[in-house]
Amino acid sequence: MMIDFLADYYQNVANYPVLSEVEPGYLGKLLPTSAPLNPESIETILQDLEQHIIPGITHWQSPNYFAYFPCSGSNAGFLGEMLSTGLNVVGFNWVSSPAATELESTVMDWLGQVLKLPKTFLFSGSGGGVLLGTTCEAILGTLVAARDQKLSQIGRENIGKLIVYGSDQTHCAVQKAAHIIGIPPKNFRVIKTNKSTSFSLLPESLLSTIQSDVQNGLVPCYLCVTVGTTSTTAIDPVGPLCKVAKDYGMWVHVDAAYAGSACICPEFRHLIDGVEDADSFSLNAHKWFLTNLDCCCLWVKDPTSLIKSLSTNSVYLENSASESKQVVDYKDWQITLSRRFRALKVWLVLRSYGVANLTNFLRNHVEMAKTFEELVKQDKRFEVVVPRTLAVVCFRILPSAVAKITNGRVQNGDSKTEDVANEINRKLLNSINGSGTVYMTHAIVGGIFMIRCAIGATLTEETHVIMAWKVVQKHADAILNY
Repeated sequence: MMIDFLADYYQNVANYPVLSEVEPGYLGKLLPTSAPLNPESIETILQDLEQHIIPGITHWQSPNYFAYFPCSGSNAGFLGEMLSTGLNVVGFNWVSSPAATELESTVMDWLGQVLKLPKTFLFSGSGGGVLLGTTCEAILGTLVAARDQKLSQIGRENIGKLIVYGSDQTHCAVQKAAHIIGIPPKNFRVIKTNKSTSFSLLPESLLSTIQSDVQNGLVPCYLCVTVGTTSTTAIDPVGPLCKVAKDYGMWVHVDAAYAGSACICPEFRHLIDGVEDADSFSLNAHKWFLTNLDCCCLWVKDPTSLIKSLSTNSVYLENSASESKQVVDYKDWQITLSRRFRALKVWLVLRSYGVANLTNFLRNHVEMAKTFEELVKQDKRFEVVVPRTLAVVCFRILPSAVAKITNGRVQNGDSKTEDVANEINRKLLNSINGSGTVYMTHAIVGGIFMIRCAIGATLTEETHVIMAWKVVQKHADAILNY
């Protein structure tokens, strides 16, 4: 019955308004104020699910979903999740479920090999990989290791001197992680990027910032290099940034949460050139690798650094396998103790699709993005704001098109044309999303409000992409009075 429900959902998911149309607090008015005393039938529960829950869902699996980044699922990922949930093992150390640990180590080496990661990141070399929930966990874990490594050199009393580096495009998870582990917010360096370099973090900008900190008696600790930023999918130059950081003994983490999956394609592997000089590397398989949420893949060169910072050795966890030092205890590679059997999902995806089909899946989305990009360029009212790297197109109505509807004048006497263009583009996005037909999100970079079309939903085909552009044009026509 549940499988039938989900099958019907996917059959009809394209017909739902992509963005939920409910108002805040809607569900409290529909559900009882207390839990039932007696059991209810699954039929009754599913009826409530369809009537009350589904309307409050934003449909991430819709082929018309183009917001944020994709959360691509698949039959293989679903089955792996079902197996994991059904078996319900808690593989915090090897002895608690040997297969869970060993399958995870195996698939992390498989995927690392497909990505052509250096052997120093693999169990078959001197490193290793772990499956976590999200990139936030990967950043927090590696930042703890970097902190402890540096404090062992300069003394724990000097934590206030540690500096963490990122750009103004780095994910907010880094600042949050730094705050959690006791590094003051003032010790996080947000290095400015600009449009002329596609919002990538420049090595010379990093170097000058580090030099200034060192002159002031501060201690560089951690750098987050991003391959595929959230706003525009900007690509930071991994190799050159690693070289700068290594001159100062910093831990370098490469966050490829979105773009990392694409690096299994030979034509995109260059995006992570230089990763051999980093200390850790992560990607989210649940974003663009057909692996249902949640699944973040983290590789580290020196697992001992992670284990030193995150290990737990309570008496009730003691066992001969752990004491032999011949096994992996993944509890010591993560923040939490308990963990899910995520490896089943990755195993099923890799085996059910094969690397050849996975690369085709990714390439198809990139080709669809090229189609959307070309459609934007053909309409002279619009511009592609930043160069497209993979499958995200950032676009907007041009200020010149806005000027036409104001007779060449801005609407408010003290406002700039760019400000008015930003407001018009914000209005356009709200109108598009309000239609329920498609869902896109925005970014503001360099003072420019842009609309992001992120193509990557599993069910999306070229027809959906072309339709999405027609929706954009229709709403632009109405706003621009065409």
